[in-house]
Amino acid sequence: MSAMRLLRCLAAALVLVAATAAAHSASRIKDIADIEGVRDNQLIGYGLVVGLQGTGDSLNNAPFTRQSLQAMLERLGVNVRGVNLRTDNVAAVMVTANLPPFTTQGTRIDVSVSALGDADSLQGGTLLVTPLLGADGEVYAIAQGPVAIGGFSAEGDAAKITRGVPTSGRIANGAVVEREIDFRLASLSTVRLALRNPDFTTARRVALAINELIGQPVAIPADLATVRVTVPKQFDGNVVDLLTDIEQLFVEPDMPAKVVIDEQSGIIVMGQGVRVSTVAVAQGNLTVMISETPQVSQPNPATLGATVIVPRTALEVEDDKGKKVALMRSGVTLKEVVDGLNALGIGPRDLIAILQAIKASGALQAEIEVM
Repeated sequence: MSAMRLLRCLAAALVLVAATAAAHSASRIKDIADIEGVRDNQLIGYGLVVGLQGTGDSLNNAPFTRQSLQAMLERLGVNVRGVNLRTDNVAAVMVTANLPPFTTQGTRIDVSVSALGDADSLQGGTLLVTPLLGADGEVYAIAQGPVAIGGFSAEGDAAKITRGVPTSGRIANGAVVEREIDFRLASLSTVRLALRNPDFTTARRVALAINELIGQPVAIPADLATVRVTVPKQFDGNVVDLLTDIEQLFVEPDMPAKVVIDEQSGIIVMGQGVRVSTVAVAQGNLTVMISETPQVSQPNPATLGATVIVPRTALEVEDDKGKKVALMRSGVTLKEVVDGLNALGIGPRDLIAILQAIKASGALQAEIEVM
């Protein structure tokens, strides 16, 4: 009886370990897919920053700043037509912001401010009322407030120092949302999930996980990047509950075997599924060193010879004869590939050329993407 109980406990422990391992290797649908329509929207606007301590635009070099300043003063009842403005306490800026989904009127959002002219710094400046437009040309928010920058600039007669970027900054909660984006999630009859890393296998696994949760075939993979979910009757008018349940499902994403190479920085990233067929790799460098040590040749005192410079060239050839040929057998894993190439003493630069050569020979079972 005790032996049977021990076997049952052991079986339960094995099931728990397997479930834990599967959970660790899987990801939530919330982390691998986006819900179509639930996204940020970019806003942009043009404005003026005032109150700078002589670090603003030069009005002679920035005519748009002069025109904007004149137009603003005229709207406030100040006539400056024909007046030669010489202030350098104003800077023209571009103002950008992200409008989060389902943001309501009166909500405040952060904005970024970047100098457009030749201003030296926006430190201590205040952004004046600036409408922020969407892609449709409509005003969705109004921005205003003091600009906080992450750098500074100081100079004297013979030296100058700059830290960070003093010509750009942010205004926390600097814009008030004036218009809402009309998107009624609760009234949707179909919800589409967009995979962040498109893959047919991942899309099918997501659909199967959703169908197992609902108990009905409501989800189908439309393509390698989209899973279409029909809202079941029990979730009519309550799509949020459906999406909440779907987001918490665990799915093991699949990915193709790929090697990503950045030749500029020498970075190589290889996926777990990279495999190599049987191939032999040898790597060696031939180094030729040339050094010039010219010498002066003096004639004997009793001769009529002239002083000349005699060239002296030293040549030295170095060959890496100690390098060996590494044999990589068929079906080796990523770790074995790296260990085999490291055994040759190969650096990242040479490794890039070797991987491309292995791919050209047809022995690398993966896609190479050069950034």
